[in-house]
Amino acid sequence: MKFVKYLRDFGIEPVVFTVKDPDYAITDESLADEIPEGVEVLKQSIWEPNQLLSKFKSKQQHTSAGFLNPKPSFFERQLHYIRANFFIPDARKFWIKPSVETLTNYLNEHPVDLIITTGPPHSTHLIGLQLKEALKLKWIADFRDPWTDIDYFHQLPLTERSKKKHKELEEKVLRGADAILVVGKTMQENYKKFNKNTYVISNGFDTSEKTIKVKLNKKFSLTHVGMMNADRDPEILWEVLNEMNTEVKGFKEDLQVNLIGKVAEGVKKSIEKRYLSGFVQFIDYVPHQKVMAYQRSSQILLLSVNQVPSAKGIITGKIFEYLQAGRPILALAPEDGDLAAIIEKTQSGKVIGFKDWEKLKKTIKEYYLLYKNNNLNIRSDNIEQYHRRNLTKKLSEIIKRTK
Repeated sequence: MKFVKYLRDFGIEPVVFTVKDPDYAITDESLADEIPEGVEVLKQSIWEPNQLLSKFKSKQQHTSAGFLNPKPSFFERQLHYIRANFFIPDARKFWIKPSVETLTNYLNEHPVDLIITTGPPHSTHLIGLQLKEALKLKWIADFRDPWTDIDYFHQLPLTERSKKKHKELEEKVLRGADAILVVGKTMQENYKKFNKNTYVISNGFDTSEKTIKVKLNKKFSLTHVGMMNADRDPEILWEVLNEMNTEVKGFKEDLQVNLIGKVAEGVKKSIEKRYLSGFVQFIDYVPHQKVMAYQRSSQILLLSVNQVPSAKGIITGKIFEYLQAGRPILALAPEDGDLAAIIEKTQSGKVIGFKDWEKLKKTIKEYYLLYKNNNLNIRSDNIEQYHRRNLTKKLSEIIKRTK
């Protein structure tokens, strides 16, 4: 939607195709306001397996990506197995056939120069692949997250046959598209093996969001926005904060940790184990505008990358809003990864390795001293390259080159 917002500025008229009333664990209706007036939006009702599963589970028991129950019941294990091995590439596979039929009819009557599919869900790319084959259209596949390298892929109870199927479909999409879009250098390196026309267009932020003005927290606040599952549990951070509560005079009176978004029970237990429950505020999902207010008022913004084999290539989308918020970023992530490169390039904070306890403690002490002297600030350099309009300009150039 953010790309749709600015495409007309570069002489491209978008048409949006999406599903009507999709079944997602979290939705934000305010994002619909991002679509410019007059842009044609096609919607189609789709059946999803979650509608069937909801007969067995309450609405509140939706499982978000990366939030597999660490101690599932027998029934839950069966559901996970069925979902992982029978719904490939994902539970949205039932979008494919009706969407291809609807879009084939539409495109025959309303020709376009090019189609773009965005995933996940990666079922959308299979829609694009079939449309390209049937209508001989130019097609760009946009990967906002990897497919088989996604951080939770290793947690899925996949059979070897299912893993092979995922790999085959992924490669078919990568080789079949006229161009591939990815969010970082690591993904680009991996996907260029299959398609030389692989380009990096990261996520970003919007200037219009700068209108939010807030006051900094009086507390020494550390704020994390987004899901925090077991892979993202920054245990080293909880250990350091616990030690500083004991060792540094006045620290425990100043400390406040805000975790905004869904937090796994295991993470909550990890916090409790370090005697930090009284210092941590758990805040459920809030609208986008309010999230930005939290970001701008926090003394420090936390990022915790999943501790998984693909960690080097993970660029959490929140980094770009963090950059715009203009507050120091403290990231627990690979120091040679894509996320670290962005933070270093923009001079927007510090990146600490997953096990570098000593560096983390030193960094938090430095930040706390600056906070006590009312001097905890950073200058984010060259962040305008991540403005959505500039990213859309880059996208428009790829579109014109591809069509």
